[in-house]
Amino acid sequence: MNAATLEKVQVWLNGNYDEATKEIIRGLENENPNELEESFYTNLEFGTGGLRGIMGVGTNRMNKYTVGMATQGFSNYLKKTFGEEEIKVAVAHDSRNNSRFFAETTAGIFAANGFKVFLFEALRPTPELSFTIRHLGCKAGVVLTASHNPKEYNGYKAYWDDGGQLVPPHDKDVIKEVEAIVSVDDIKFTGGEANITIVGKELDDAYTDMAVKLSVYPEVIAQEHDLKIVYTPIHGTGIMLVPKVLAAYGFTNVNVVTEQATPDGNFPTVAYPNPEETATMSIGLAQAKALDADILCGTDPDADRVGVGVKNHKGEWVLMNGNQTAVLAFAYIIEARKSKGIAKKNDMVVTTIVTTEMINEIARQNNVGCYNVLTGFKWIAEKIKELDGKENYVIGGEESFGLMIGDQVRDKDAVTSVAIMCEMAAYEKTKGRTLFDKLIDLYIQYGFYYESLISITKKGMNGQKEIADMMTNYRENPPETINGSRVVQLLDYQLQIGKNLITGLSHPITLPKSNVLQFVTEDGSKISARPSGTEPKIKFYFSVNTTLANRDEFDDKYAALQAKIADIIADMKLN
Repeated sequence: MNAATLEKVQVWLNGNYDEATKEIIRGLENENPNELEESFYTNLEFGTGGLRGIMGVGTNRMNKYTVGMATQGFSNYLKKTFGEEEIKVAVAHDSRNNSRFFAETTAGIFAANGFKVFLFEALRPTPELSFTIRHLGCKAGVVLTASHNPKEYNGYKAYWDDGGQLVPPHDKDVIKEVEAIVSVDDIKFTGGEANITIVGKELDDAYTDMAVKLSVYPEVIAQEHDLKIVYTPIHGTGIMLVPKVLAAYGFTNVNVVTEQATPDGNFPTVAYPNPEETATMSIGLAQAKALDADILCGTDPDADRVGVGVKNHKGEWVLMNGNQTAVLAFAYIIEARKSKGIAKKNDMVVTTIVTTEMINEIARQNNVGCYNVLTGFKWIAEKIKELDGKENYVIGGEESFGLMIGDQVRDKDAVTSVAIMCEMAAYEKTKGRTLFDKLIDLYIQYGFYYESLISITKKGMNGQKEIADMMTNYRENPPETINGSRVVQLLDYQLQIGKNLITGLSHPITLPKSNVLQFVTEDGSKISARPSGTEPKIKFYFSVNTTLANRDEFDDKYAALQAKIADIIADMKLN
């Protein structure tokens, strides 16, 4: 163990840390020095979204003290920003182990700094926290969650007064304040208990009222109220609101997956609590098949991601990918608003640069404004704020199984997404169709777009360097062709330059800097490369498209698009 790491260990052993923590450190010294080094060799970084890490003692772990330093730094920034104004803060948490303890710790520190704190009585979905910030006029908020990470993890998401996660300049400025907390003695853990108000049902009711107002066809739900819905919260917070919101919509046949209904931070029925994964949704899929259900929905532990299962054109139960779910949701909101006569001339939608281009095409053909922002719902929230009073936001989303319907929540919201997807299933059922039937019809109407994603991990000490070198090579030596099609455009979001590789002409990219590269080929394929900021990992997003003349062509065209992506991956030597 190097001297700097040893010094950190000694600070914890000799400082004002609780005795239980010191006992664990002493035990690791004797029994597992490698784990001790891993726990202290660096500091758990407060990134632009907050904290996320494995739980345990040490500077590189999620614990009372790393959460405390983050909260004290955030508190100091709030005081500098708002001065003598009253500062109200909302705090929520998910079902993970230690989430309640971390939430109470966070609330206690905010309160000790003189803030009025609204702490939820028990676990609640992340979108309810975002809603609460706006509803109660808070300056900020925090939810304790590691989203869909494995059970060993926990996290800390920080929000601003618009209900969105931190964006520039606040994100970097909060990080500076957090990094300035160098001693546990700087943290105000106690002394403000009277400033904490416990909240619960009143916010649930307000959120539910908001969610019901998003319904476009309540009369259709009344007609199809017994739509067979299977829902799994995957041991998470969705159980607190999804059944309540579905009932408020008018659905009367909601079947919750019993084995996954109880909140449990150990996630006993799954290896990975992510509704994107077929294995995670397998119990729900089996129940949907057994009941001959109309739709299956699953939410991750903090209920911001939604997974949707449907019967395909062959009657087989399948999980849709995030792009397919987004396409259905965007098309439904846009088309339903037009059909109902409630569409506005300034309606607009927001998607991200790595999400399917099909959303842009749907918006274009319906004369609806469409904005493409960087990956992450904080950028969708920022675009809403930027255009407030000028354009009317109706829906946003991205490929990572996230949707944000209406502007009262400023983060991805699986609760309202489940309700709207079920409403859409009911609407299609009145026409004798499934959601998958509708998806095929959309492909015929707007073009058949198909997307896939791979993630490459470069392990070891040189992992980050290998990925950086890979991105440098792509920038300096972009491929002339990909899978036999000429590369016609290179979009570099780090340099904020788009370049036509045929004419040599460049144009500025006005989005904030982000280490993302995109190659667009002559045949309309798009390949995006995006390294992780925190792990030695790089993601490649692939989007290909063709035309679909009729339903009979679907299987052959689908197979051809899948094969095309496989060929692109092979040509780029990514497999």
